[in-house]
Amino acid sequence: MVRTRFAPSPTGRMHVGNLRTALYAYLIAKHEGGTFLLRIEDTDQEREMEGAVDIIYQTLKETGLLHDEGPDKDGGYGPYVQSERVKEGIYMKYAKELVEKGEAYYCFCTPERLQSLRHAVEGSEKEISVYDKHCLSLTKEEVEENLKKGIPYVIRQNNPTEGQTVFQDEIYGEITVDNAELDDMILIKSDGFPTYNFANVVDDHLMGITHVVRGSEYLSSSPKYNRLYEAFGWEVPVYVHCPLITDENHKKLSKRSGHSSFEDLIEQGFLPEAVLNFVALLGWSPEDNKEVMSLEELVEKFDYRKINKSQAVFDYGKLKWMNGEYLKAMDPEKFYGLALPYLKKCITRDLDLKKIAGMVQSRIETFEDIPGQVDFFERLPEYSTELYVHKKMKSTQETSLQVLTELLPVLEEREDYSNDSLYQLFTGFASEKGMKNGTVLWPLRTALSGKPMTPGGATELMELLGREESAARIRKGIELLRNT
Repeated sequence: MVRTRFAPSPTGRMHVGNLRTALYAYLIAKHEGGTFLLRIEDTDQEREMEGAVDIIYQTLKETGLLHDEGPDKDGGYGPYVQSERVKEGIYMKYAKELVEKGEAYYCFCTPERLQSLRHAVEGSEKEISVYDKHCLSLTKEEVEENLKKGIPYVIRQNNPTEGQTVFQDEIYGEITVDNAELDDMILIKSDGFPTYNFANVVDDHLMGITHVVRGSEYLSSSPKYNRLYEAFGWEVPVYVHCPLITDENHKKLSKRSGHSSFEDLIEQGFLPEAVLNFVALLGWSPEDNKEVMSLEELVEKFDYRKINKSQAVFDYGKLKWMNGEYLKAMDPEKFYGLALPYLKKCITRDLDLKKIAGMVQSRIETFEDIPGQVDFFERLPEYSTELYVHKKMKSTQETSLQVLTELLPVLEEREDYSNDSLYQLFTGFASEKGMKNGTVLWPLRTALSGKPMTPGGATELMELLGREESAARIRKGIELLRNT
């Protein structure tokens, strides 16, 4: 039975990379009819943010990545929160087991001594610290004495300094690392909490995780994980390391980009299902190269062996396009409900907002596009009379002035402002004057909106605005043209 897990740390908003990890872990499990598990990794207490756990649950709910087991769904492998597992002494138990085997040891070095071990990398200001195994030479009696005295300590992994460690990754293949490069990483910190790396290994084994999905930045730590598995005599899980996600300049996607987290994107008017679909394609694509897919389709098509090694570029333009496709296909009633807050932001007049929503549905890529397309309904913007010129429509400032001047008296008296009725009026006027329909409709739409593009035509705008407002805007257009 395939068992995967999503193990986020509650340190803030859900980064796009974390969301992809959750999605891929979910897809691997569901494609094989397995179990998807949620585990909260809160061992770094200093970085934990209030409300971050709620963000994790909310994001998984909004994206449909529903876990089968977790803190709220006990599947018999709990607790599913690492701080609770600390209280039960799980990590200390296994750390001491490694000490007994000679695979780990107590370290009592002071911060000052550890600082003295740091040295700068040649040609760089960066500093690295490799522990020198100083405390490995302590006798059992010396260790017991230090513990009795209450001297602060950590427990370190005892890695070999000679030979090589080889491990297999499903994406990057066989990777060999010289053991001389392996630092004796800390397993248990001085506060009694396990480090991220140690807790991962212990929990993944105890929870029966078969496939571990994580970012490629953890590749360098994998030899240390493997040595822990081997030290315990545990089976090593299948590793799936995903490529780094970069911005369009091939730099690591950061908070400064403004769209590095799921919440950022939702606040910018993107749909959860579109974001999830887009994130699935950051490093993977199906054999048929289909791009717009539901979560159910992703489950059916996903093959983790097809994940790319190369960096995945976060193409913001492609995300907008994909979101637009989802908006076009959305049920009109649902679209109206989601668009309403954005419409109300910029339209306070008593207008048919449902009809306006229908006009913009196929023309926007995100909900944030709505105000820029419909704000003219609230107030006519300042605009240049150059907008009245349209060569294809054979519309000039002169013809525009003629059309508006001749039609204004008719429109001021007209009772029927329905779309069809107005269209018949304007096409009849065009035929009578020997003009193209566009030559008549273009200046009307310009006068009504003050914009080069609108979500609807002249007759649709007039039906919404009504006689008084439409006539007032046309009079404004005539005034502008006469003064030019």
